[in-house]
Amino acid sequence: MKTPVITARLLNKSYGSTVALGGVSLAINRGEAIAIMGTSGSGKTTLLHCLAGLIVPDHGDVAFHDSVGGADPALINRMSDAQRSALRRDRFGFVFQQGLLLPELTAVENTALPLMVAGLPRRAAEERAAQWLQALGLAGMETRRIGQLSGGQAQRVAIARAQVTAPDIVFADEPTGALDSRTSEEVLTILRDTTLNRNGALVIVTHDEAVAQRCHRVLRLRDGVLEGALAA
Repeated sequence: MKTPVITARLLNKSYGSTVALGGVSLAINRGEAIAIMGTSGSGKTTLLHCLAGLIVPDHGDVAFHDSVGGADPALINRMSDAQRSALRRDRFGFVFQQGLLLPELTAVENTALPLMVAGLPRRAAEERAAQWLQALGLAGMETRRIGQLSGGQAQRVAIARAQVTAPDIVFADEPTGALDSRTSEEVLTILRDTTLNRNGALVIVTHDEAVAQRCHRVLRLRDGVLEGALAA
């Protein structure tokens, strides 16, 4: 039985006269990976940002379904800025093309940051972060700064940071876009497996058909309209 983590209904978003989303509805289930594809300007990043509570749609609803039994879905678009920030911090994970890691911090400090922001003491946060780095093949690199890592290693740190809070869903925007094909495959496998093995959901915005084919479903956008969900 499929269990939704995010459902969206009739999302509309415009920037001036440009329609970025024109009535998009979808459901994202726990334990599945979804790719969002489309040409530049099709609305795919806007859709991801609406689903993740980074922006609010002009019309329509985005609901978060808590895994704790019986709770009514929470409408993300009706939350305050502080409530959406807390939801992103505690229940969502993010991986971006350039990682958006802090260069002045070490790998373990970058990974531990979400835990410390949530109130976990530094020592405990860094211990948990180090476990994730070791699990992702970065044992011995915990004290390196981001500039001392390869692109693939830095993306592994970004994945560790996204997973360290055990989020319900991970949003990834072109996570392999700056990597060579071999490193891209390795990073995608790690991102997919670490999410799905926890029964989390993974949403990836990508231009790469090879990345999309590793997902359970592919959502294709054209001019802000969802063309369909194709089995990958």
